Amino acid sequence: MIFSVRHISRVLIISTVVAFATSVTCLAAVPQATEDDYVIKNFRFKSGETLPELRVHYRTLGAPHRGSNGKVDNAVLIMHGTTGSGANFMRDIFAGELFGPGQPLDAAKFFLILPDGIGHGKSSKPSDGLHMKFPKYTYDDMVDVDHLLLTQSLKVDHLRLVMGTSMGGMHTWVWAERYPDFMDAAMPLASLPVQIAGRNRMWRDLAMNAITHDQGWNGGEYKQQPKGLGITAGILQLMGGNPVIAQRRFPAREQVDAFIAKTEEDALQHDDANDFLYALDASRDYDPSPDLEKITVPLLAINTYDDLINPGELGILEREIKRVKRGRAIVIPLSDATVGHGSHTKALLWKSELEKLLAETAK
Repeated sequence: MIFSVRHISRVLIISTVVAFATSVTCLAAVPQATEDDYVIKNFRFKSGETLPELRVHYRTLGAPHRGSNGKVDNAVLIMHGTTGSGANFMRDIFAGELFGPGQPLDAAKFFLILPDGIGHGKSSKPSDGLHMKFPKYTYDDMVDVDHLLLTQSLKVDHLRLVMGTSMGGMHTWVWAERYPDFMDAAMPLASLPVQIAGRNRMWRDLAMNAITHDQGWNGGEYKQQPKGLGITAGILQLMGGNPVIAQRRFPAREQVDAFIAKTEEDALQHDDANDFLYALDASRDYDPSPDLEKITVPLLAINTYDDLINPGELGILEREIKRVKRGRAIVIPLSDATVGHGSHTKALLWKSELEKLLAETAK
């Protein structure tokens, strides 16, 4: 519940948020998703490289519905963050708040589409065998592939909503610029509509260097995961949380050391260095800022002030949203409920705003 809201230009700053950590919330049972693959033949990447077969894995919930104009009117595209997958949205804190009966994205009413981006999840990726010979994909390629999945495979010719978290939030900005007539509304979470620079680029460079500067990486032809992958995973953990939670969870240095050791061990056992490297590098030419005026669809951007990747003190979202004709933004301040960058998947923080956006854009 939000108690009060104050306006700064066209940006809304939520000034008081209930401490959800101390409240009891009844979550709906998470609906079952259907999983499938779509194979694109001879896909040509922005780099000029091609793949004979590009596999796109995806999850869907619900069924498409066509309105009186013959177009699909209930499809929602939800895109995940860097190194993640569509499975990230099937947890209680997201699906349990949004996809159940009577909830904002009730799967009985909406057709929900959760793709695994190129290089992520069960979609085609470097670790399938090509290693560093895998095409050097970008966010534009990832958006193009999602558009093909919708239009060619799922026969979705219109979206009720495009939304995404972190990398998926950045993809949402790209979608809103490139396909403004394809959707009724857009909702990027935990992202900024400018190129990745400053500290955001610094940590990505450090994370990529941890892999490529490790002798065990061997140009991507390693027999076992290079230890630099563990360091990269630790950097991702550092940037994904907030300082208050870190201090609360690990008040003693021995606890911190044990957590980092476990993080590195898990990464070396379950993740892949080349996949991480490609996923981080895919943001290299992201920059929607020159074309923000092209966005004509209603757009609601939501960030949290304690997001170390997109910190509120930069004021970038407040500045750039003024260029979006029908755009508004919300920056949620630090509270007992926020969890840093990862707040993007804690739907309880912002689902009331999603409901408002859907109501405002209903036809």
